[in-house]
Amino acid sequence: MGKKIKRDPQSVALAQAILEQYQPETKEDVQDAMKDIFGPIFEAMLQGEMNAHLGYQSNNHDYKETQNRRNGYGNKTLKTTYGEIPINVPRDRDATFEPQAIPKRTKDVSGIEDKVLSMYAKGMSQRDIADTIEDIYGFNISAETISEITDSVLTEVEEWQNRPLKKFYTFVFVDCMYVSIKKEYETKNYAVYTILGYDVNGVKDILGLWLNETESKHTWMQIFDELKNRGVEDILFISMDGVSGLEEGAKAIFKNVVVQRCIVHLIRNSIKYVPSKSYKAFTSQLKKVYGAPSLKAAEAEFERFKQTWKEYPGAVEVWTRNWKHIEQLFSYGSAVRKVMYTTNAIESVNSSFRKVTKRGAFPNENALFKLLYLRIKELYKKWKDRPVGNWALVRNQIAMNPEMQSRVKLYENL
Repeated sequence: MGKKIKRDPQSVALAQAILEQYQPETKEDVQDAMKDIFGPIFEAMLQGEMNAHLGYQSNNHDYKETQNRRNGYGNKTLKTTYGEIPINVPRDRDATFEPQAIPKRTKDVSGIEDKVLSMYAKGMSQRDIADTIEDIYGFNISAETISEITDSVLTEVEEWQNRPLKKFYTFVFVDCMYVSIKKEYETKNYAVYTILGYDVNGVKDILGLWLNETESKHTWMQIFDELKNRGVEDILFISMDGVSGLEEGAKAIFKNVVVQRCIVHLIRNSIKYVPSKSYKAFTSQLKKVYGAPSLKAAEAEFERFKQTWKEYPGAVEVWTRNWKHIEQLFSYGSAVRKVMYTTNAIESVNSSFRKVTKRGAFPNENALFKLLYLRIKELYKKWKDRPVGNWALVRNQIAMNPEMQSRVKLYENL
């Protein structure tokens, strides 16, 4: 049993007075009561600031050092999390009163933290955020305050990173990008590992972010092991680039997974051996291989490809060495092949990350993680829990594989 929370007696008395006065019965009644209370609170704050500005209390009839005097009130309607609240704003004759609690031109005092986080997620610097808030809302906010607001998500980041995952994913995409972080008076490049998953309904989710000095098989093994510990039991397909040992590492954790080399990465690796003037012809003929309607047609196109480009044995060898990854594509329908043969989905996520990480080296790991996490929240809003395009056809083609369909059915209604 948890400990009883200790309340301040004055707070309890205030709450009791509110209950007696308003007798709220619903959440809406409570909000209406709070609106009535916050109006006088804001006005009292402004009166206190005016007293300090003029140097005397409103009921003080003694000698006053300043010739400036109170000059009635102006009306303002504030937007708050409880709704709109009308307030009276004190004025002075010299019009030199600059309130800080509710600055001039400020009408919306709700959710400023959310607005700061949203701007930060879009890659704006603390200085840019401060300038924007001053321009739009009419008051100053320090870099320290912005840092405190954005630091408030660090607990949320930790909870998100350790949250339980779904038991089953149809497709998982893995990739790395590099960022600069200041460590011990020097700037180092670190690999950010990102995993994107499609669940049984084709809905996207970023399963996690991890940081290491380099991309390696050992780190990927640890990451896959962590995914299993967080609840993942089975994955149909993993699409990846060509990190040595990654395929074996993935299958050691998820023994039935189909690991697919990214075709785009294979193209990049092979054109290193081809003159730039021949890129277009080379890639055009390659597309006839991996885009063939059947395995038999792909094999025939590959023989023609090898003959055409035999003067560039390094380029041909890349495809010969990875032929099993081309071959296995044709075990599935064209819609499934289109999803599994490229890591473009995760590279699109990393592209979104780069838009907000390109501004320079990060002062520490927390600064990086809070920015990437806020960016992920923006992506979630964009995805809106909707399945990826053409998902019904993808699912139907997966169902044509009896072994995979039996695995899907184990998790379909979870």
